[in-house]
Amino acid sequence: QVQLVESGGGLVQPGGSLRLSCAASGNIFSINFMRWYRQAPGNERELVATITSGGTTNYADSVKGRFTISRDNAKNTVTLQMNSLKPEDTAVYYCNVEGVRWTGLYTRNFISWGQGTQVTVSS
Repeated sequence: QVQLVESGGGLVQPGGSLRLSCAASGNIFSINFMRWYRQAPGNERELVATITSGGTTNYADSVKGRFTISRDNAKNTVTLQMNSLKPEDTAVYYCNVEGVRWTGLYTRNFISWGQGTQVTVSS
């Protein structure tokens, strides 16, 4: 199995910054996509940002120009740098990783989720 551990959430004032990190561990053969989702109370989970193995990024319109996703392929980590935070960014943020793992006998596709980390933007 592949486990994800997130860190970096917290309380920040509007206009402030936070940095979220997610580390993947396990029998990982390769990672294709690394993503951040978020879910606010009463809302559906929404995709915030994606980064491919080649470094191509994509962002939700609501965070473009404010959030930056990056990854370290050697360490199997993904980071979300969040600047100019707004109250509407308040949510639980989830790391999502999609790739291929080694079972010991063969490779198998996997999709794993982190446990979620709370981000609260409030004065």
